[in-house]
Amino acid sequence: MSTTRNKALPMFEKDENVFNVLFEAASEGIIVVDHSQTIVSSNVAAETMFGYEKGELRGKPLNVLIPQKYRASHPAHFKGFLHDSEKRQMGHGRDLYGVKKNGEEFPVEAGLNPFQINGESYVMFLIIDISVRKQAQQQIRELNNELEGKIKLRTQELEESIQKLQNLNRSLELEVKRRKEAENRIKNALQKEKELSELKTKFLSLVSHEFKTPLSGILTSVVLAGKYKLEEQQDKREKHLNTIKNKVHYLDNILNDFLSIERLESGKVNYKFSTFSLSKLINEVIYNANVTLKSGQNIEYPRDLEGIELHQDEKILELVLSNLLSNAIKYSPENTLIKFEVELKTKKILFKVTDQGMGIPEKDQKHIFERYFRAENALLNQGTGIGLNIAKVHLENLGGTISFSSKENSGTRFIVELPLIKE
Repeated sequence: MSTTRNKALPMFEKDENVFNVLFEAASEGIIVVDHSQTIVSSNVAAETMFGYEKGELRGKPLNVLIPQKYRASHPAHFKGFLHDSEKRQMGHGRDLYGVKKNGEEFPVEAGLNPFQINGESYVMFLIIDISVRKQAQQQIRELNNELEGKIKLRTQELEESIQKLQNLNRSLELEVKRRKEAENRIKNALQKEKELSELKTKFLSLVSHEFKTPLSGILTSVVLAGKYKLEEQQDKREKHLNTIKNKVHYLDNILNDFLSIERLESGKVNYKFSTFSLSKLINEVIYNANVTLKSGQNIEYPRDLEGIELHQDEKILELVLSNLLSNAIKYSPENTLIKFEVELKTKKILFKVTDQGMGIPEKDQKHIFERYFRAENALLNQGTGIGLNIAKVHLENLGGTISFSSKENSGTRFIVELPLIKE
């Protein structure tokens, strides 16, 4: 060891109490080396991190803490640092590793802080063991890969649905061409087909957006939830898990709507009539709706329906009522009341859903049950414009009706009327 190096050790020994107070108060590992890369001081955190006993590192070359494969290039980097002599973070753009006394390598972050005492140059290394962080990053990557796989699957399903719609469009265009060649009397009908084609083109773009936005939200929440690993962070994990639950519930509703369209268009709808409890149905609908409530929103619904039974298609009725409640929640602001009422008549039952939302502009009300149509004031909200059309077709097939009254900025009321027993 050089004469200068030997002088450095007594200097640190002389001020050992001062350095101990400073070093041992730090949770990071601290190692001080002189200009020849000899360790002149280290704190307990650093010694524990690298597997050494107290004071065992003093006088050893810095290379004992560096993996063998990196030792050859380290002296040149160190000399360059002393020449520039400024605080910096080591290893920008690359991973750093330390090696313990037993030879085990582990990932670290290290900051370099140069200083001088009595004309002698020293460098203080602040070292953090980031093994846990690396493991968390690996878990996040695995979650990302899993989510990407799910996205690919959903994308494939969406592409298949789009292909079916495109095939339908080609069939419609061919039919329109034949009719135009055959008769001039159906010009108005051809114009409507053209408008429908334009709506479907817009619909395809809309569907892509409706899937992309929730999936992006799910990905973000998965990543963020993975960062909260402590028990006291459960509330933060719950927040992101609820976001994922809401987004999945939304996507599930969209897929159900797509399936309903395909079945209605292909004539493959097989209604399954059964006798069921009205109370059970209402509780199920309310439970699903509560998942998507905004802050401060509340649903007021009847709770004295025990003993009342219907003979209808339970699943279709649940789909219709869930759609109406979902719209009421979506188009109403926070801290508002949504009323869900049930009125029994001699042979019929009425369901009423009333909100305090944005309402439907008068000029758009005549189109509200048309497929893919969305009111002008609702374009910024998520939605496909097919739910009400599906509800209307199903209700008519079940012998019922759907109607509404609405005023822009004052809310909307939908009324569903069905026979208690479907003959």
